[in-house]
Amino acid sequence: MTFNIDLKELAKRESEKVEWKEHGDDPAVIKSITRTITAFANDIANMGGGYVVCGARETKDEYGFQKVVYTGLKSDQLKKIESTVLQHCREYISPSLAPLVQELENPGDPSTRILIFIVFADRQAHSYRDGEKSAYYVRTGRDTREARNGILMQLLESKGQAEPFDRRPNPNTDEKDMDALLFRDSMAEMNLIQPSKPLEDYYSDTEQIAEFVPPLFARKSIDGGFCIRNFALFMFGKKNSVTINFPDAYTNISIYDGTDRSGQTAARYSLTGSIIEQAKKAINLLNTQIYTAFDKTDEKPNQEKYPQRAIQEALINAVVHRDYEIADPIRVTVFSDRIEIRSPGTLHWGIDREKFMAGRASPKWRNQSFAYLFNKLQLAQAEGQGIPTIIRTMKEEGCPAPIFEIEAESVTCILPAHPRHGTI
Repeated sequence: MTFNIDLKELAKRESEKVEWKEHGDDPAVIKSITRTITAFANDIANMGGGYVVCGARETKDEYGFQKVVYTGLKSDQLKKIESTVLQHCREYISPSLAPLVQELENPGDPSTRILIFIVFADRQAHSYRDGEKSAYYVRTGRDTREARNGILMQLLESKGQAEPFDRRPNPNTDEKDMDALLFRDSMAEMNLIQPSKPLEDYYSDTEQIAEFVPPLFARKSIDGGFCIRNFALFMFGKKNSVTINFPDAYTNISIYDGTDRSGQTAARYSLTGSIIEQAKKAINLLNTQIYTAFDKTDEKPNQEKYPQRAIQEALINAVVHRDYEIADPIRVTVFSDRIEIRSPGTLHWGIDREKFMAGRASPKWRNQSFAYLFNKLQLAQAEGQGIPTIIRTMKEEGCPAPIFEIEAESVTCILPAHPRHGTI
């Protein structure tokens, strides 16, 4: 099969879709090409696949913009690279892949060719075996990197090869790990209690407490007992049970008198237990930062330092959408001029970064059960409204726009204080 590929158009494509390789004679480069083919097939960014172009290198022009230089490949180089890469795709990628191959004339030198491997997104998750190590790879920006921790689970979940974290049964738990009183009070608060149904009926692997939420329990084996699903443990589990199974699933709040960490800490809190209790305690602590500054010369004489709704949404987003498989707590740091809320786990693989920061991203759940139940508790907005609400309420109160820092394993929301408080 031949495709009408335009090299100039490829050079304009998103970096997630194109990898440029000057040559492929070196074994390390062959391995790099094969890893990238694996990443394109895994397609965690939902780009549809990608291209590996051999015989070209990426550089920058005099103004610092991306530029591609076509170095080309001789006939013997081209055949060797094609043969070796396809062999690696058959023997070292599991399940094996067979990318399409196409040759194009080198626009700068007719005596050489450009070799292109065309990779389509696949419904399966593929791993690449390099020596004794086998790993999954994904494309993040211009880079191919190993999928680990939450990114690996996102990949497997997106391919239907793993249950989402919140729905996954926890084999180390049983009925004794449930906090019956917390469960009863939460069900009443969520208005999910049915007068005709005893709460004990939900202690099973068949009864759901609400739509979009699986049963609280799952069977350990055909003849075995029950274990709790992760969402039930985090929402309704006993304090010690949550801590034993997930020792880093807590919220750390630090309050400083100044604008950086060099100053003295005024207070520090470590909130443990169910994420419902953590969220409510954290909101109460942060609400103490919403004091009022008075200016009789202003048309709005009473001005709160932060909008309460923005703080709550930012905190609940951190609790609901964090990656609980990363060994790091939620970190809330209060300075005299801002509040920083850092949640472990980067953006969900299906969320566009720029749209997210503008408050226009389509809703995607890392933990759907958490999101649904926190909405029922009226602690969170409906799907997709959290970030827009933070942006809107900060603007309405006259505060600077929120800042979102998106890193490889965390998302931080920074809420700047109203300027009047800085003046004071």
